[in-house]
Amino acid sequence: MLLLHLDMTKSVMRALYGKSTSLNLSSRKIKVVPTCISRLTNLKILLLNNNSISSLPAELLALQHSLTKLYLYSNRITAVPPDVIRGLQNLVVLNLNHNQIQRLPPEIKSLSRLRHLSVLDNKLEEVPVELGHLTSLTEINLTSNNLSWLPQQLYQCKELTKLHVARNKLTCLPEGIGALAKLQVLDVAGNKLSVFPVEFHLLALGELYYEGNRFVRCEPMASVRDAQVLTLKELAARFVLREDRYRSSRVHMMLPHYPTLTALLADGNCCALCLDPFLATWVECVRFISLKKDMKMRSSKTIPVRALLCSYKCLNTDGHSYYAVATR
Repeated sequence: MLLLHLDMTKSVMRALYGKSTSLNLSSRKIKVVPTCISRLTNLKILLLNNNSISSLPAELLALQHSLTKLYLYSNRITAVPPDVIRGLQNLVVLNLNHNQIQRLPPEIKSLSRLRHLSVLDNKLEEVPVELGHLTSLTEINLTSNNLSWLPQQLYQCKELTKLHVARNKLTCLPEGIGALAKLQVLDVAGNKLSVFPVEFHLLALGELYYEGNRFVRCEPMASVRDAQVLTLKELAARFVLREDRYRSSRVHMMLPHYPTLTALLADGNCCALCLDPFLATWVECVRFISLKKDMKMRSSKTIPVRALLCSYKCLNTDGHSYYAVATR
């Protein structure tokens, strides 16, 4: 252990006097990061992987103006201190793979230059909505955690080209995924998904991994349903949403004066078939998309993509390819 400590100290001193911009302290059985590391004010790349570190050391704050790449994978980190992560605003790469982290703090939004975030094989149970502030992100890897949902704010990261969320407990992907126009690789294998979100087929994906989920299958069956009765609120909302489409209508001109109503109607959607608007009552459907034909991918398989119809009347019209989702 003494030899390892001396070797580590020598590495730090060489970096200090040589004004090195990178330092490799991986596989040194480090439990506590040496305080002298704070003197390496020119350091851009720091490798602390394969050690026994239990938390992001406060000494990193002294490197906040220079450090761009930080590798802390394969340690024993259980927590990410908010004050430390807040101070590393120049990071471009952050690798926290193979630790025991349960939570990323909201202060992660301070990493405005971050492009690669990897927290593979941890114990994350949720992703902070503040991750949506990291609009420079091009790759996120959250594989092998305990995530049951993803925040819709994730879609604000419009530079994303790779999103890995395999082997979690996701039951759905949030709507709005079409905003990720640059997404090339999506890995959702080993979750509990039943359908892909609306507009999924519009993505220009190059690679899609979706094995090991619980997708609905196309098995036509007889159904029994009650007559569809819309509430007064739904009827009124549909009327307002329709009228709001016309700029010359009185509804369109008056709506800005009622911010509460405007906020409520912001959750409205439109029928995939007739394009009429609706608020909170719809027929849950799927459309089976050919990866090869509809998404220009190599695979010839089909996937279920969620679709919302405004009424059973639309569902019962002929000539469309939508299927109502049955519950058994």
